[in-house]
Amino acid sequence: MSSVLFTNIRPHDLLVVDGRIADPATARENTVTVDGKGALALPSPVDAHIHPDKTTWGQPWLSRAHAETLMDLIEGDVRARAEMSASVAERAGALMDAAVARGTRAWRAHVDVAPVYGLANVHGVREAAQARKDLLDVQIVAFPQLGLLTRPGTADLMERSLAEGADVIGGLDPIGIDGDLDGHLDVLFGIAERTGAPIDIHLHDGGEQGMAQVKEIARRAGGHSVTISHAFCLGEGTAESRAMDDLLARSGVALATCALGADPVLPVGPLTRAGVLLAAGSDGVRDPWTPFGDGDMIARAHLLAYRTDARTDDELAACYAVAAHGGAALLGLERVELQVGDPADFVLVQGGSVSEVVVDRPVPLFVVRGGVVIAQDGRLLERSLR
Repeated sequence: MSSVLFTNIRPHDLLVVDGRIADPATARENTVTVDGKGALALPSPVDAHIHPDKTTWGQPWLSRAHAETLMDLIEGDVRARAEMSASVAERAGALMDAAVARGTRAWRAHVDVAPVYGLANVHGVREAAQARKDLLDVQIVAFPQLGLLTRPGTADLMERSLAEGADVIGGLDPIGIDGDLDGHLDVLFGIAERTGAPIDIHLHDGGEQGMAQVKEIARRAGGHSVTISHAFCLGEGTAESRAMDDLLARSGVALATCALGADPVLPVGPLTRAGVLLAAGSDGVRDPWTPFGDGDMIARAHLLAYRTDARTDDELAACYAVAAHGGAALLGLERVELQVGDPADFVLVQGGSVSEVVVDRPVPLFVVRGGVVIAQDGRLLERSLR
C-alpha cells in the first residue's frame, strides 16, 4: 500500500495511490513526495515490435556481412548467432534494462522458432522477462523467421511454444518466403482457432503481391486478433494502398511500423483517421541485420515523425500517440491518459510539449511504473532505491 505525490511537474501534479493515479484529496498521511524538477509527464511508450533474441546488446561489436536480399539477411543471421557466446537471456535482458531505463512500458517481442533453434529462444526471452516482471510487460511472438511451410516441424514448434512461454503466433511473407498464401494462413489461423492466440504477420512483400496478402489476411481476420507488421506495401503511397485503409479498419486488422531505413513507412495520419490501430516498434536492435537501434521508443517516435514528414504540433504528437496509446492498445494494456484511475505508468521528461519531446528525444529524468520510480536519468535504479 503506497501513496506518492509527484510535484513540480506539468501539466499538473500527480498523486499515485496503490499504483494508480488518484484524486489529490485522497492523499495519505504517509505520502512520499517526489520533486519532478519542472518536467513534463507523458504516458510511457510501448515497443510493439522488437527482436530481442537476435540482439548483441552489451556484447562486443559485431561486423555485419553485406546482404542483397531478405534471404541473405536471414541466412546471415543464423550464421552469426551460432557464434554468439552470450545466452539469449543475457543479451535480451541487457536490452530490456536499457529500454526500461529510457521509459519503455512493454514489449511485443518477436522470437525465432525453427527446428535449428527449437524453443530455446522463447525460453531465453521468457527467462529474461520473468526476471524483470516488475519493470516490463513482455508478450512473446513465436516467429517463423526461417520459413513456416518451408521448414518442416516449425508449425508444431510454434503451437508448442504457446505452452512454454509464447503468447502470439507469428507469420512471415506467406508468398515471398513460403510461396503459398493459403497454406501459410491456413496454418496460422488454424493454430489461432485451436488456442485463441493472437496472430502477428511480418509482411515485407511490396506492390500487388503485398496487397493481395493484406486483402486475404483481412478477409480471414473476423473473430481473431490480427496484426500485420511492416506492411511495406501500404506505405508505398499509391492510390491502392490508401484504398486499403477502410478495409483494414472494418476488419479490425492492426498495423505495426518501425520507421526503418530506406523501407516504406506506414502513414500515421491517413491510417489513424480511418480508424486503423497503428503501433510502433524498434524491430532489430544491434543484431546481425543492423548495427542501429537502442530500444528507446521516444527516439523511435522521433524517427516515425521524421520519416512521415511530421511538421505541425498535432502531427508530432500523433507520432508519440502511436508509440504510447497505439502500442498499449495492441498489447491489450490499459490506456494511460494521466487521469484519475489510470495506471501510474509514465515518464517525466524535459520539454515544453509532447511535440518538442518528439523532436528533441530527451532521456527521461524519471521513469515511473505503478507509481514507483524505477529509472532516473537513463539508468535503472537498484531495487533497494525503488
